[in-house]
Amino acid sequence: MGLGSIRNLDYVVLLCEDMARARQFYLDVMKFRIERETPRWVSFHVGSGLLCLRPRSLDGAFRDGPGAPSGSASVQIAFRVAPPEIDEIQAELAAAGIDLMGPPRDIPAWGHRALFFRDTEANVIEIYAEV
Repeated sequence: MGLGSIRNLDYVVLLCEDMARARQFYLDVMKFRIERETPRWVSFHVGSGLLCLRPRSLDGAFRDGPGAPSGSASVQIAFRVAPPEIDEIQAELAAAGIDLMGPPRDIPAWGHRALFFRDTEANVIEIYAEV
């Protein structure tokens, strides 16, 4: 069946300019558990999948181009939680000094209540609940 047989997204890799800073963000702020770590790779358990970090440039392995212009997102990642958790998470992020991209908001077209902020690499992080 070829490509039609794909059933799961197992992992996502974020390319990082500053691996150490990104690692600390996902470990300390997002509270993700490290699954595996090497000097050029960190993977975190997120539900049944993995969120991985690696340097933007891996000598001899990949020829990645430059990242997005300063302050521009390369990717948006969404994490689903239960509806009552949105306000708790907003308070937790504020206490951690994370600058939210506005207060939680309802997105009727998607049936979501969501809040948005950026990681250390300027990627947009969405925490949402189905309402």
